[in-house]
Amino acid sequence: MINALVPLFRGDFEVYRDVLVLADDPRPALSYDALLEPHSFDDLLRFFAERYKGDDRRALVSMWAKHYIVRLLPPVMGATLLLRWRLPLALTSTAIILDELQIPQAFLLRGGGEPFATDLTDPFELFSGLLDEHLAPLFHAMASQGKLSQKVLWSNVGNYFENFLTLMERSGMPTEHLVLGRTLLETKTRPNGTRNPLYRPVRYVARSDKNGQPSLHRQRRVCCVRYLMPDFELCCNCPLTVKPVKRTCALSYK
Repeated sequence: MINALVPLFRGDFEVYRDVLVLADDPRPALSYDALLEPHSFDDLLRFFAERYKGDDRRALVSMWAKHYIVRLLPPVMGATLLLRWRLPLALTSTAIILDELQIPQAFLLRGGGEPFATDLTDPFELFSGLLDEHLAPLFHAMASQGKLSQKVLWSNVGNYFENFLTLMERSGMPTEHLVLGRTLLETKTRPNGTRNPLYRPVRYVARSDKNGQPSLHRQRRVCCVRYLMPDFELCCNCPLTVKPVKRTCALSYK
């Protein structure tokens, strides 16, 4: 555990105590070079294919990425927004700890990090370690091997980021600590003019509830493609209204 992050791990946050760890963690860790080596990544997808009884590479990559994101984001967002603590998240200096089901459990960092500058107001600089140094190279490799659009992977991040940020806001955490997280989601382009992949990942659509009363329905902008697996239907917040006809993009077992 990283000592600087100890103040985070209270109440519901306690479950993330052992997610960001240092070299003294006894669990075996895998380098990303090893994880993303084509044969190793194929083995991981085959394991997931057996677990979920389906072999569409796109869905398998997206579903594994969801496990990854939902484990990584909360402690990173907490450290970044609440403690203003810069973590060393570069993919080249990080290793991953998987459980027996090949699901990410923890991330081994080379150092404990350092505080951000107190006057930092650029959300893209605040999250550059996560977005540019970690997720961007990871998603590039995963998407190319999984034959999946990176938009799906970034949409998964945006969906969980927005959801977790909303939970933090509703829990009464100081608004001034969270505002840059919301700014990140509401800014269409980055300072260098490139597209922000986390721009407005979800929208709230007016609908009637089961009693006919008006309500807001939370809806993703990009489908996570899990419906490509035979036992899965559309998510409750899917932008699609009808399950499309599947086009084959199966694992090769050669």
